[in-house]
This record gives sequence, C-alpha cells and structure tokens, in this order.
Amino acid sequence: MKKLLTILALASCTALCAQRHWRQPTTNPDVHDPVMAKGEDGRYYIFATGMRVGVMSSADMKEWKFEPSALPETPKWAMDTVPGYRGHTWAPDISRHNGLWHLYYSCSTFGKNGSAIGLAVNKTLDPKSPDFKWEDRGMVIASRRNKDNFNAIDPNLIVDEQGNPYLSFGSFWDGIQLVKLSKKDFQTPIGKPVTISRRVNKSVKLSEIEFTKEGNNTIEAGANAVEAPFIFKHGDYYYLFVSFDYCCRGEKSTYKTVYGRSKNIEGPYLDKTGKPMEHGGGTFLYGPNSIYFGVGHNSAYHFDGKPYFVSHAYVKAEEGRAKLFIRPMEFDNEGWIVAGE
Repeated sequence: MKKLLTILALASCTALCAQRHWRQPTTNPDVHDPVMAKGEDGRYYIFATGMRVGVMSSADMKEWKFEPSALPETPKWAMDTVPGYRGHTWAPDISRHNGLWHLYYSCSTFGKNGSAIGLAVNKTLDPKSPDFKWEDRGMVIASRRNKDNFNAIDPNLIVDEQGNPYLSFGSFWDGIQLVKLSKKDFQTPIGKPVTISRRVNKSVKLSEIEFTKEGNNTIEAGANAVEAPFIFKHGDYYYLFVSFDYCCRGEKSTYKTVYGRSKNIEGPYLDKTGKPMEHGGGTFLYGPNSIYFGVGHNSAYHFDGKPYFVSHAYVKAEEGRAKLFIRPMEFDNEGWIVAGE
C-alpha cells in the first residue's frame, strides 16, 4: 500500500507541486504529460496532468507562469462513470478546429481500465479575452473493467487531409488504439477502436492481463507497457510516438520515447527497421541517459514553421522529479527524426 501511495503521489506532481508555486514564474516547471498550443495572444500554453487539468503559459517557451485549471469544476459525468475519479485529470490534448479549441482529457484511477475520455471546448486560450470560457461537452469514449481490452486514457486528436478526425489513445492492455470520430462534433466514435501499437509483438487477450496486488488494491495493467500516443504530420508522413515502459516512479521511472511512421493515418506504422508498431516495433528517440531516468509522454508540433518535441523527463539531479522537456526536431534525408542532446 505504501508503494502504491508513493506512485500516486509522483503521478500527481503537477497538481500538488505546481499549485504551491502558482504565483512564481519558473524556467524549470514540474509537469506531467504536457501538450502545447500557441494562443491568439501569441503566448504558448501548456496543458498537463493536474486537478481539472493543469495549465501554464509562456511568452518564449522558457519562463512559465502557472494559470488556473482548465475545467471550472470536476465533471459530474466523469465521477458517475469512473469509480474513484475525483478531479485529478490526466494527459490532456489540445488543438484548434472549426473555430474552437478542443481539449480532450483523461479520467481514470491508477492501474485500472475503468476510464473515460472527455471533451471541453473554448473560443480562445487567452484568459483575458471576453470570449474565454471552457464548455464541457462530456464523454467521448469509455473503457469498462473486465469488459474492454483497452484503456481510455491519453487521448490525441489528428485530422487527415480530408478533414476526418481520428483519436488515438491507450495505455497497457492491448496497447494503443485509433478510432475515427464524427466530422460533425469531433466527439462521436465511428466504428470500434483498432490497435496500432503494442509493447509486445502479438495481440494481448483480456484473459491474459496480469493481476497484481498492492495492499488492498488490485493493479490490472499487465505487461504490455506502452502508452501516451501522439500522431504528428510532417512532410509526407504521419509519425506515431509512444512511450515504452514505466512512468510515475521518480528515480525508478524508465520511460522511453519510440516512434514509427506511415503515409496512411490508419497505419500500419513502421519503425526504421520496417517492423510494425502493432507487433512491438518502435525506433528509439529519447529515454534514460546520464541526465534522465526516463523521457516520455510526448507531444509534437510546428511552431513558426519549426518542429518541436515536448515531453516530461525524470531528472537525475532532482531525485527523479518530472520536468518540462522541449527540444527542436530535425529530420534526415530519408525523413527519420534525428535525436538532439
């Protein structure tokens, strides 16, 4: 039980650590699962795991100011749908479509796949604007314990060249899922989710999921340690990033960011050796080294015409605290990403 509480405390670092310093801008913020957008006011906004979604803003991507939570209140639909969820909201995603910012967010509890993804919208990211108001539109998709072989967390929206929205999501169980959404509302799933990435090289059946005990708590995640998808279009390819291994353990965190690519948004996504990601493939990009215990749960963007990699990293010099990690991305002549320092 003590170990579980330690893990949960580390996973809550954005909500618990950052809120103590909301009035103090920082160049080295604590953060988990960051996504980023450039607002109408020219500022960069990060949305991250935290109470009702943590928010930071910056004029230069260097000094960050903590902002109020994105969701004005804890969604009642989510508390009714997900047993144990009480507002600590994970792994959001932010992007603008049809004149509205779309904020997807995860409602769950640690190690279980009784989870749900919600959607909130806003006309602007600028909190000083008279149009600033987050409207919660409710559930997008849910997963049910012992019934669904996926975990409805870690959403990321990607829109193809025909304007069709797709949501990737997932953590452990049978890996990373992709489902098409309705063009009308960017919320209603069309068809069933399909697995596009696994940590292992074969389909994981629900009956094969491992169960472990932490005190009185049952942890059901199993051995398929892949999560945190993000699909990024650059040039002719869609790049699928995922995180292998384990987050949220401080000095014992082992997150590794890997990726593959495809010219088709639905895949298959292949790594540099040609191995499909749904069969365990993934080209290593960032991970444990002399500075970090792990680097993962990333997002990727073009800002001012330049590609950027954004994630959190568990810093060895700070006892494994999760810190904001931003790097420009470069590509070789064949379109593969060249990892920077």
